[in-house]
Amino acid sequence: MRPDDWHLTEDLDDFLARAGDFLRSRPASHIMPLTAARRLRTRGAAAYGVQAPLFGRLERGGEVHAAFYRLPSRGLGPTPLTPGQADALAARLAALGQSLPYVSADDATATAFAEAWRRHTGATATPRVRLRLYRLGTLIPPEPFPAGRGRLAGEQDRERLLSWCAGFASDVGEAVSIDADTWAGTRFADKRYTFWETPDGTPVSMAGLNPSVAGVVQVDPVYTPAPVRGRGYAAAVTVEVSRAARAAGAREVVLFTNALNATSNALYQRIGYVLVTEWTVYDFAYAETRTETAVEAGI
Repeated sequence: MRPDDWHLTEDLDDFLARAGDFLRSRPASHIMPLTAARRLRTRGAAAYGVQAPLFGRLERGGEVHAAFYRLPSRGLGPTPLTPGQADALAARLAALGQSLPYVSADDATATAFAEAWRRHTGATATPRVRLRLYRLGTLIPPEPFPAGRGRLAGEQDRERLLSWCAGFASDVGEAVSIDADTWAGTRFADKRYTFWETPDGTPVSMAGLNPSVAGVVQVDPVYTPAPVRGRGYAAAVTVEVSRAARAAGAREVVLFTNALNATSNALYQRIGYVLVTEWTVYDFAYAETRTETAVEAGI
């Protein structure tokens, strides 16, 4: 194996021992692989299917320059790659007989890999969703600020959480079943949720916080039921959880938005979130078979 080749492993401990410092060096940009690694530690690989996960790092002169992860039955999640790095990775995975359902990465990387994957496998790539990754700068509470208060969700809120998370998943096109039986296996289960309540105690919006990883906390999801949208509740609850994350010691607070949702993008920028990168998910279709799977875009 060449010293500048992609080094692949199914061992999470080995991957993190060799690539962990690289991932933690830019934790906001690398939030997806860091979160995937944390979930594998917590849930175990069996929670994602019978196949083993796959990890890789690109080394040159003993220094890690890029990495990727692939959870069982899911797509590829690389860190930023140059076109040459993307082509080398596509060639390596194609030679191993990998059949990727999708790639999810910053736009330049996802586009370069999708084109390389087409060349090496004949797969056609279709963009499924375009996202934006934001990082919190100076938190700016909206004016006017809606009346009410934030409240941490408790066990008594379980039915509402199930319903609202299902509503969020439907809004963003995630193919996931969310009910009492499936909740524990979804990406929504390991978050801490806050409701924004009106002065009479009625919940009108919610926001979730992922557990901190490498000092970064991801806000996900943010949801307001359709009948009460447009009243500033989403901004209020996002400010509430963003402030709480920082108070708890988070060095960075990040979130994803749909790039085509002008309302949410404007909202987050108004309260102090700054664009980090554009993000794209490409689905792959093959001449003989097509593998479909649900993307976890806010993992």
